Amino acid sequence: MGNQMDRLSHLSYAEVPTVDPNGVDAEDGPRIGVSYIFSNDDDELEDGCAVDGSDKDPNQEEKQYDQRDEVECAVYNRDECIYEKSAKSVNLEVYSPENLLNKCKPGDLVEFVATGQYPHWAVYVGDFQVVHLHRAEVKNSFLTDASQGRRCRIVNELYKFKALGPDMVVQNAMEQVGLKDRELSWRNSECFAAWCRFGKREFKMGGEIRIGKQPYRLKILMTGKQPHVLEFQSLEDMIMEKRRNDHLGRTAVLRELAAHYSRMEEIKSEPGAE
Repeated sequence: MGNQMDRLSHLSYAEVPTVDPNGVDAEDGPRIGVSYIFSNDDDELEDGCAVDGSDKDPNQEEKQYDQRDEVECAVYNRDECIYEKSAKSVNLEVYSPENLLNKCKPGDLVEFVATGQYPHWAVYVGDFQVVHLHRAEVKNSFLTDASQGRRCRIVNELYKFKALGPDMVVQNAMEQVGLKDRELSWRNSECFAAWCRFGKREFKMGGEIRIGKQPYRLKILMTGKQPHVLEFQSLEDMIMEKRRNDHLGRTAVLRELAAHYSRMEEIKSEPGAE
């Protein structure tokens, strides 16, 4: 089981069935994406790790965060768009923690970002503080401490679900403070923060049964090309893959996809290939 968990945490597109690069699939539709049912909490890799999960060199200079390396994507539940991140749809500008405090209101979702790290999400609860899931514990921290030097932004508009009232969002977050390890119902900080704001069980571990057709489609937006599409059986699985892409960055994801498409073309051209 341990090897299986590790493998599912570090899959590449070369190992995932996907659609044709031109947007046309011989089997009439997107292929099945990855199931992360056995994977570890990706927040364990939020800081102190390189993109491949290995320890960072402490002497290596930190790269400046570059918004141009954002992976733009959209998520659909059947035909309904439930999430969209693109420069055309929302403001993706990032700020220093000190400057963001002037913009935050209780109940806001905050995303901390840094090159080569998983994004970290938190709920702003007022008085310069956030509640967030970090390293298998729900904590109440000052926003500046939770940032750990990362840039940040308010991300209320990424998910398209109807939000709860600010007081309820704050209450949801504060009531979970102190939960840890086996008491937790969320696999990562994004699932926790989004659950606090929207109250949907789909953000919780096991909130959906992974059987039957895959209702969630993750579309990776590619300039000048058809979107690359993966399907998932649960919102939780889709979020894990989306966060993996955020971790890698746009340049690495596009390189990975190009290598996958190239390999698929090689397979098609091999003798005996149908």
